[in-house]
Amino acid sequence: MASSSLYFLLIFLSISSFTLLSQSQTSSKLNKFVLPIHQDNKTNLYVANIYKRTPLLQIPFVVDLNGRFLWVTCEQNYLSSTYHAPRCYSTQCARANTHYCHTCFSKARPGCHNNTCGLMSVNPVTGLTAMSELAQDVLSINSTQGSNPGPLVKIPRFLFTCAPSLLLQPVLPGNVQGVAGLGHSPISLPTQLASYFGYAGFAPTFALCLAPNGVIFFGDSPYYMLPGLDISLPLGYTPLIISPLGEYYIEVKSIKINNKDVSLNTTLLSIDRRGIGGTKLSTINPYTILEHSIFKSVTEFFTKELSGIPLVKPVEPFEVCFNSKSIDKRTRVGPKVPNIDLVLHDQHVIWRIYGSNSLVEATPGVSCLAFVDGGLNTRAAIVIGAYQMENNLIQFDMARSRLGFSSSLLFFRTSCNNLNFTAIP
Repeated sequence: MASSSLYFLLIFLSISSFTLLSQSQTSSKLNKFVLPIHQDNKTNLYVANIYKRTPLLQIPFVVDLNGRFLWVTCEQNYLSSTYHAPRCYSTQCARANTHYCHTCFSKARPGCHNNTCGLMSVNPVTGLTAMSELAQDVLSINSTQGSNPGPLVKIPRFLFTCAPSLLLQPVLPGNVQGVAGLGHSPISLPTQLASYFGYAGFAPTFALCLAPNGVIFFGDSPYYMLPGLDISLPLGYTPLIISPLGEYYIEVKSIKINNKDVSLNTTLLSIDRRGIGGTKLSTINPYTILEHSIFKSVTEFFTKELSGIPLVKPVEPFEVCFNSKSIDKRTRVGPKVPNIDLVLHDQHVIWRIYGSNSLVEATPGVSCLAFVDGGLNTRAAIVIGAYQMENNLIQFDMARSRLGFSSSLLFFRTSCNNLNFTAIP
């Protein structure tokens, strides 16, 4: 009898150990997530299809690197059994840093309740704003081990806002229903993922890999692209600066073209006490914007270094364009043109921009320098646009307050299009 009891005890302990091991392994898998994105051909904005509501529904959102939270229009056909609007002065409202009580005079529906919290949502392209209702609902995202998308994982009470449909007009892609904010703020997508899955060792880190069919990784490296390359290995690092609005900045000390210093008013490159100056990163601006004097210095220097290539009539919004037929395109990293180096916090830390990210074919036969004149009264002296980040891995590491950057992945014979999208069940 005693031996029989011992036998069953051993079986129980074995099952318990297996169960605990399985739970541990399951938890360990929840430290990284992947969100496929694609580029809208008409607007050049990046769009992510995100699973929300009950039952789950894929909803397209514009990706805004500096957006403070996720907002979606709820005026029509928002059907979900798990929708909830937190009451005024609740813990959810405190977490969202809002003390405004929202009032709606129409029939009750998602986005229209009384005595709920209000937040100002913004269209990042037009700057148009509208008061919106703070809400909670299910959000699901694919887990990953760094390569393939894995099973969907659910956040049951994800905070977002229900915004009026007028915010979508007229410049966002036609099928988009909102904006997914990745900024450094209390209820942005990365912040809520880090908060909800922190128990599983989820790092407060995310990485952009922009391309026509690109990806956002949430969680720490490694990140793999076909053919099995860890694209985080070539990362260089520079301090990450957070603006009072939760926007992402870095320090650019100088600019070099063809390994030669470009003469600049370097005082513009520093952020002053009013928050003016410095270098911001943006997924909303399709091309890098330079303050007028910086733009003139860079374009004139670049043109001088490429003096053997005929200039042609510029194509808006660009001001410097070349005859494409005269440019050698037979390099791994795009057209053979002078490299543009952003010299960061240390003279040995350089973000190199190759031809694939400095020239864009604006029309057949015409290649333009993909930088735009921002004028004299710019808030940031440099805004690094999406085209300059394309096929670069850009990692935002909140725990270490640093930005990782790879320069062009084309140099390593891969690209941000090369995630293995074969799902692992």
